[in-house]
This record gives sequence, structure tokens and C-alpha cells, in this order.
Amino acid sequence: MRTLARRSRGAGPLALVAALLGLLLMFAPAASAAGGLSDAAATLKKGQVYVAPAMQDRFSQAQADALTKKIEKADKPIFVAVVPENANKNTILSDLRTLVGIDGVYAVWLGADGFKADADRGAMAPGAASRISGAVLRADKGDINATLNDFVDQAAPQTKGTGVNHSTSIAWVIIPVLLVALAGAGVFFLFRRAKKRKEEQARAELEQLRRVVDEDITAFGVELERLDFDPRASDADDAQRADYSHALDSYEKSKRLMDEAKKPEDVKQVTEAIEDGRFQLATLAARREKRPLPERRPPCFMDPRHGPSVKDVDWAPAGGSARSVPVCQADADRVAAGLDPAVRTVDTEHGPQPYWNAGPAYAPYAGGYYSSFGGGLLPGLLVGTVLGSMMSSPAYAAAPMMEGGHGGYQDQYEGGDFTGADFNASDFGGFSDSDFGGGGFGGGGDDW
Repeated sequence: MRTLARRSRGAGPLALVAALLGLLLMFAPAASAAGGLSDAAATLKKGQVYVAPAMQDRFSQAQADALTKKIEKADKPIFVAVVPENANKNTILSDLRTLVGIDGVYAVWLGADGFKADADRGAMAPGAASRISGAVLRADKGDINATLNDFVDQAAPQTKGTGVNHSTSIAWVIIPVLLVALAGAGVFFLFRRAKKRKEEQARAELEQLRRVVDEDITAFGVELERLDFDPRASDADDAQRADYSHALDSYEKSKRLMDEAKKPEDVKQVTEAIEDGRFQLATLAARREKRPLPERRPPCFMDPRHGPSVKDVDWAPAGGSARSVPVCQADADRVAAGLDPAVRTVDTEHGPQPYWNAGPAYAPYAGGYYSSFGGGLLPGLLVGTVLGSMMSSPAYAAAPMMEGGHGGYQDQYEGGDFTGADFNASDFGGFSDSDFGGGGFGGGGDDW
């Protein structure tokens, strides 16, 4: 690098031109090997949706523009390409990811009826994009426009990071030159900017969680008051006073921890304290009413504010498969009567959603409530949901939740970061015909 810098100073503009030409020659084989994806990559950096000319009779430019606006409104690093069948189905996702150079979610419609997606770990839980793409392909039965729009609708709430800042994306094309001319100053600036974006996102997520957790703390305080227990009463015994003191300490602890929270991961300790305190309230109520003491069970899955569950029932969320979930008595009665349970919903950019479908920021919220009941419980309860997709990943099981990022699998980069070809290639590539869902990939298509 020092030799190149000396030549640049000695030869002036000619040396810079030579360096640029050398870089173009160096990247040319990679573009060729990618099967002609350079046009697609260039378009995705600008608009996040690419349609090959040969495919515009099935997915028009107007439809592509509408999909682009949807992605931009969601402000998520989601990239969609519609290409002919002659592209290399086994490497197209990893090739496209390499050329675009942005940490994100990548979806490709290939040929007649093939569709597949995958994502960097920093943008989405491992396997989540693939599961979503398979589900929408089956549901929309070959309708490209419906499939791509459904994919974006379902992927956006699960995608971490923010949309691409197109004003800076070109910087990654000239970074090698900047390394020579500016001795790394440009790289430092871009990484500092990316760090600032991550910090801003974390602050926004924390404020979103703060409103929800404050509601849970307030509900806990109301239960404390409603119990109307006086430790000095003549009929109060030491066991009851100990339960009440424990519950009161948990209440004060939850308020203090929420006030001190600096990042979304800190919320886990808050909901742990609330869960512990609510169990002590249930124990105190049983002692006062001369009932058997309650079993230590997980909170009601429908809404942790309902307190400890009393039984497990079979229940299926909207569009999901049935599973056994712990519920309070009131929700158990609703399910038995064929009614909808009282599900905890929170505000999101897509409107009110159950907390388990409100995005990765709610992982610490849910994780704290269920942390005392084994690491495998919550992922099993959340199968088919946003949080379930994240928590079912092998990395989640291998690392303590929230350590190093949402779900314990955070990579060096997050969605929307400019990484060039520096990404985990094992998240992409190696897909077979059946993985694309279309079958019959023999025979080429038009050039694109």
C-alpha cells in the first residue's frame, strides 16, 4: 500500500486513472462469474428492486416501482431481483449479495416460477427469509407481483437495520482508491457513520420498549394496590409479609432498572423482575385465601400482565399451527369457548401487532418473562412468529440471549451497513431446484 501511495503522488492524475482501471479489471472476472448480475446489482444499490428486460412482460416496471416505494416506506434493507431462468440458481443469491455489497435481505424470482430469499445474520434471523419465501410462494401460486409484495410485507417487520442511504453507497465502489489516497480516512468515516446509525436504531427501539414496559410496570403496581394487604394487620403472618416484601421489592426493582436502561437488551432484567414479583403476589393471595400455594409456572403467553399461567392449552395464532401454550384461567376459558384470547398487542409501524410479531426489539421483553423456565421454552411457544424465527436459530441456542446483539447471534454488521464482499457466505448459496420452489430449471432464458 505504501508503494502505491508513492506512485500516486509521483504520477499525479495518470496514476489514479491507472489504479481505477486496474480495479475495474480486477472486478471484471467476478462480475462475469456472477452470470451477468452487474446490471442487477447496480440497480439494487439505487432502487432495491430490479427487473430484467426479459421478465418485464410478467412483472412490469410500474409494479417494480410500486414495490420499491413499499420497501422505501418500510425503510428496510430488502433487495428484490426478477431475472430469467438462465441465471445460475445455485449461486445467484451469494453472487448478488457480493456485488451489491450491503448487509440485508435478498430475494430473487428466477424464471417461470422459482422464488428464493436469504439474508445476512445482521439483517434477519438465520433461515427466516427462506421460510417466508417458501410460504408466500406456496400461497400465491406463481403470481410474481403478489408473491413479491407478500414477501416484503412479511419480511419488513422481521428485518433489522434501516434502509440504504443511497448517497453513500457509491463510496464502497471507490474505497480501494480511498485506501490508497486517504490512508483509510474514508473507511473510518463510513464505519463511524454506520456505528452512529446503529446507536440511533438502538435508542429508537429502547423508547419503543419503554412505553410498553412502563405499561407492564404500572399494571403490576395496580395489582399490588388491589391486593390491599397491610403487613401490620393482626391476621398477617410472617410468610405473608415475606411474600409482600418480595413483591414490593420486585416492583421497585423493575422501575429502577427501566429508568437505568441504556439499550434494548437491558429490558430483559426489567421483565424478569416483574415476572418474579407477580408470582409472589399470586403466592400471597393464595396464603390469604387459604388455598394451595401456586406452582411456579410461566406467565400467561397471551399477555404476561395476566400473571402466572394455570394450565397449558392447545392454541394456534392467526395463520399459524397449533401448539401448547401456558395461559391464565381467563384465557383458558376463552379458548375453550372458541373465543379469541386477550392477546397483548403493541404499536408498530404496521399497526397494532401481538408482541411476538412486533419485531426483534421485543426479544428481550419476552425473554425476561420466560428466562426462569429454560432456554428452550420460549422458542417452542413462538414457532412461526417473528421472535420464534429468531430464537429458533442454532446461534440463539448456543449463546445467552441478548449478549452481543438481538438474540445472541449479532455479526459485525447490521442491516443496511455497507460491507462489500465481507459477509458470511454460508448464509447464502448452494440452493437446489427444489429450494427455489419452481422446479424445472433446465433450458436457458433470454439474456439479461
